[in-house]
Amino acid sequence: MFGPAMSSGGRSRSSSTVAVASLTILLCVGAVAVLVAAARPDPDAPRAAAANGTCQSRVEPFGYKCEEHTVTTADGYILSLQRIPGGRGQSAAGNVPVLLQHGLFMDGVTWLMNSPAESLGYILADGGYDVWIANSRGTVYSRGHTTLSTGDPAYWDWSWDELASSDLPAVVQYVYAHSGGQRMHYVGHSLGTLIAFAAISEQQQLGMLRSAGLLSPIAYLDKVSSPLARGGADVFLGEALYWLGLNEFDPTGETVHKLVTDVCSQPGINCYNLMSVFTGDNCCLDNSSVQVFLAHEPQASATKNMVHLAQMIRRGTIAKYDYGNAADNTKHYGQAAPPAYDVSAIPDDFPLFLSYGGRDSLSDVQDVKHLVQALKSHDGDKLTVQYLDDYAHADFVMAGNARERVYAPLMAFFKLQEK
Repeated sequence: MFGPAMSSGGRSRSSSTVAVASLTILLCVGAVAVLVAAARPDPDAPRAAAANGTCQSRVEPFGYKCEEHTVTTADGYILSLQRIPGGRGQSAAGNVPVLLQHGLFMDGVTWLMNSPAESLGYILADGGYDVWIANSRGTVYSRGHTTLSTGDPAYWDWSWDELASSDLPAVVQYVYAHSGGQRMHYVGHSLGTLIAFAAISEQQQLGMLRSAGLLSPIAYLDKVSSPLARGGADVFLGEALYWLGLNEFDPTGETVHKLVTDVCSQPGINCYNLMSVFTGDNCCLDNSSVQVFLAHEPQASATKNMVHLAQMIRRGTIAKYDYGNAADNTKHYGQAAPPAYDVSAIPDDFPLFLSYGGRDSLSDVQDVKHLVQALKSHDGDKLTVQYLDDYAHADFVMAGNARERVYAPLMAFFKLQEK
């Protein structure tokens, strides 16, 4: 059942079955991105929607002021940021900043897919916050680089390690500088939570952050309950992907679409309802947000990032990317094995809000309980854990009732940290 181990110095031949099963895991971790396999939007739709920018296409039409910004990371990636400085008709002076970070295969539109009454980005602005929306490297809004093009394999030589060590610090520092030196709240969904756990555990930018709200938290992944996710990880994702020679993983590409179609035709695999198969049975999605999703998502990521996530699922650890052999790991890290991220090293007095769902097959209940146990020394008044038994992965950013069930408690938590 397990594929052969392989170092990063070469690519072994793998069966097409291994490649198909392995690539399935990429879609699993991407939450709502798997809708593309069921609905097959125009592959150019996300880029067409991005031509006018998020401000013009999703924010200004609702009467909000919006600014487009860019920030360059230490390793040369040019990232897009959108700023909604306040609510409609409100003064923006002195508003506390909030940084929103999307998950895998998504971009900043994650926070704007429903109406202003239902989407967190608008709700925060109307609540008197200075809202900043991040777009990770590789998304259609953040494909620039000081020296590389997206056609260069080197452009895609990154995993979520770099999102935590380069993208997040650059964005946090930029927001801090452009918000009058005010400390900010952070909100992440899915992969956006893993980035925060990694960065904060290494004491990055703590002086610029007030708190972190983490929705569908991703840290430990070994109890992921999606059968497709488990199967993909068990056949060693990295080998198949390196054999296929994919540097950029684009969920809208024909290669990926064919592979997903193939895997859905395998005996025992029922992909009729792909959303439920991959993310869990979401209870409360607003159908109107689906068309917005299809116009903007899913976004590309690095294949190396997918390999890194599969390593976590197989091993049950939170560690830096494993290059596959002691020599390469030593070259990158100065030691034979990749260093671990120590979640328990997050300062006990740093405010954390965790919200997870009973039906989520990606941020699995058992994995979240493992995470909470790792945070057991956290100050009781600085850790809030919310459990919603009927919520799955996409509900936290797309549910029509998330305002009452998730965002109101989250904003109340923020207010406590501002006293």
